[in-house]
Parts: sequence; structure tokens; C-alpha cells
Amino acid sequence: MLLRHPSPFARGYEAVVDRRGPNADMLMDFGILRLEAGESWSSGEGDEKALLLVSGSAQLAWAGRRAEVARSSLLDESPTILHLPEGAGAALRAGSGGAEFAVMRTANPRAFEPHLYVPAECRSEERGAGTMRETSTRVVRTVIEDSTAPWANLVLGEVVAAPGKWSSYPPHYHPQPEIYHYRFAPKQGFGLAAIGEEATLIRNGDTVLIREGQVHPHAAAPGYALWYIWVIRHLEGRRYVNPIFVPEHEWVTAADAEIWAPPSERVKGKRS
Repeated sequence: MLLRHPSPFARGYEAVVDRRGPNADMLMDFGILRLEAGESWSSGEGDEKALLLVSGSAQLAWAGRRAEVARSSLLDESPTILHLPEGAGAALRAGSGGAEFAVMRTANPRAFEPHLYVPAECRSEERGAGTMRETSTRVVRTVIEDSTAPWANLVLGEVVAAPGKWSSYPPHYHPQPEIYHYRFAPKQGFGLAAIGEEATLIRNGDTVLIREGQVHPHAAAPGYALWYIWVIRHLEGRRYVNPIFVPEHEWVTAADAEIWAPPSERVKGKRS
């Protein structure tokens, strides 16, 4: 399901997905917080919360701690994320250039220590390299996951797909609900998302809701880098660990897979 957002996000907090509304089956809230220089905002203390810095700088205060955070590039810098349990809140004050955060919330009665994940704690991988003639090479950043945060109900990270290349590939699915939120560089860029049996055009600021069992590969148009947040909600008794690849498409990842290439890219004596 595509949620189109053609104009800039509103000043303050703008809800995109509300689990108390028609998308209650997503089991989580998602929204964008945009603050001008010097503006403040408080998260409140309810729910498990993850605040991901998209751009700008801010001062954060939570559980008796303080930190200054900044981000100037979505493509080249791993994220900073403040992860809070129910009962803990955060106060934010934007720096001189303003700040933008993505805010995720979900129900979770488990107690855990608040944590500020800095870029060095992000697991960053270049996936797809050396296969499929590099047509699915992308950077996958994982910050909150089951193996390192078994107390969390959220799984959270980012993907950066190079221009003209695919991500979330080979096509895969999982029973847990997932949200993708997109940005392009340059901003007028676009791409394609195939959710289940439907393909749709995606643009800067759009959000996609992925429900149980929906296959969801993506592609960026040539010339435009694609960055997106991915957030998955664990299910009770069915926590997310790995995606399930569509069996008929798994062959493309084999090192010796014979992938067709135009004559200009072929090397004599080498399998294509």
C-alpha cells in the first residue's frame, strides 16, 4: 500500500501511519518530525520508541543523559538512533540548521535500558556485490535487530540503493509487517516498488506499507540514488530474523549464474 506525500512535511510532528487508524494491522506508528532552528519537542513516555536522525543537528536529553547529534548525508553516513522503552521519554532541541527525525512507536511492556545508537554501532553491509552483474548492489544498514536487542519489538535500519539498481532483492517476504519510507538524491528522483502483485511509482517522501506475505522488491531509476528506512514489527511468537526468498528467483545469487549481458559488457571466454 502506497502512502503518497508530494509536498514537504509539516513543521512539527506529522503522522504518516497510525496504528489506531485504518492501518492498525501494521502494529506501529510512523511519522516525520521536522523542527526549525531552536525548536523543541518531547516524545512523551508511552510505547517503545525509536527516533532516527534523518538530517540536521539536535540536542537530545533522556533518562538523565544528554548528547548532541548531527547528520549531513543520508547516502554516506550511517544513522544515529535513540531507542527508548515504555516509561522513558526524550526532549529534543534542534540545532542552528534545524533537524528532521523519523519517529517509530509500538506497544512493548518489556523493560530495557534506553540506548543512543551512534553510527559506529550500525552494521553496514554491501549486499549483492559480485552477483547479478552488480544490478542489485546496495548498502544495507541494520541498527536494531533481534540478535542484539531481543527485548525490542522493532527491527530498524536503512538501505541505500545506487542509481539504476535494485534492492530488497531477490524478491522476498516475511509474516511480520514492515514500513518503507523513501528519499531520493536528487529529490526529483523516482523508482518502482512491487508490493505483492502490484507495481507502483515511488517518489521522495513516499511511504509503503508491506503486509504479511507480500513480496517487495524495489528499483531506483537511473541517475537517482534511493535511500529508505525499513522498520519491521516483531510478532508475538514469530520474531523477525531473516527474509524468505521467493524460491524461483534465488538462482540469481549464485556466483556462477549465467546472466545475459549486452555485447559491450561481455568478456570473451568468461561466462556472462
